[in-house]
Amino acid sequence: MDGYSVVVSELMLQQTRVDTVLDYFKRWKARWPGWPELAAAELDEVLAQWTGLGYYNRARNLHRTAIAVVQQHGGQLPHDAAQLGALPGLGPYTVGAVRSLAFGLPAALVDGNVARVLTRWHALVGDGGTLIKPLWQKAELELEVSGPARADPASWNQALMELGATVCSPRKPQCAACPVAQHCLALAQGLQDSIPPVKQRAASAEVQAHYAVVLSPASSGLGDPLADRVLLGQRPPTGRWAGLWEPPGAEQGDPQTLQQWAKAQGWQPLRDLPALQHVLTHRKYAVTAGVYAAADLGTVSAEVDLQPLGYVAARWQPLGQALGAVTGLSRLGQRLLEAALQPAAEDGQGSGPATTKRRRPPSPA
Repeated sequence: MDGYSVVVSELMLQQTRVDTVLDYFKRWKARWPGWPELAAAELDEVLAQWTGLGYYNRARNLHRTAIAVVQQHGGQLPHDAAQLGALPGLGPYTVGAVRSLAFGLPAALVDGNVARVLTRWHALVGDGGTLIKPLWQKAELELEVSGPARADPASWNQALMELGATVCSPRKPQCAACPVAQHCLALAQGLQDSIPPVKQRAASAEVQAHYAVVLSPASSGLGDPLADRVLLGQRPPTGRWAGLWEPPGAEQGDPQTLQQWAKAQGWQPLRDLPALQHVLTHRKYAVTAGVYAAADLGTVSAEVDLQPLGYVAARWQPLGQALGAVTGLSRLGQRLLEAALQPAAEDGQGSGPATTKRRRPPSPA
């Protein structure tokens, strides 16, 4: 696998399941087949392509890395570990993956799966923090001496990762099916079910959030999803959904506060959207939202100030375009706009401009 493909796939796979990543990876490579194409892309477009994978800082780092590779390394990923480690978002594991999988160099890598295999293989006892250094030492030692690891580091590292992902599972490892069971000290000592200790996932925080989907009519009037313009706010460059766009909203607090803010802008409430839940790794959002109609676009496009709500920028965008592949909407923002496109009759709400039969634009690629 080439270096570009390794970096893209490894950053996608951080905190994300393989079956989720496969389609994203294929679409990504079709859109940006190499470093020059990715470096030339707009960040909003990159974030839009990433929508649904979460942890968006990975996408920003990937874009920054592409620019650095083009500008500093002539479009070629360096082989040197120090130079690779200086690229945005490339930690020791990713550096090891690139050097071994792409360049065939004897470079160690330790991710969660490899750590579990090595912990049991060598019967290492301790918590994650105390074992980090010994695990890397064990992984590096195999590549320093003559043997299968040094002869084919790419296959060796991939075998360790696959073994941890399929056989040496966190709970109830399948030791009878393990090809290296005879070398496993944890199995020999009866410790395979107790080391490493399984991490207990922290309870998800419950978050209340409220949003206003503000539409401004096109010349044909409100009701055409390809022409109606929607107000979007850009989140700050740090924190959750950093730099992404969404309908203006607020977390926690009384939903009437956002409703009163919207009405103070002179926007007419049209209907409430069905409540929805949006689940992240450590948070569960309970979301309420309403659809509002703004005045003619020409009187409001340059006037909206979303800074009081914590946004760093605001813009009006055709609704169909906002749901396209270049906007950089958060996944929650996508869900809110998709809900706004549904006829009000489906929501059990009353009649009005929002009840017009609407054709939904295609979902983002």
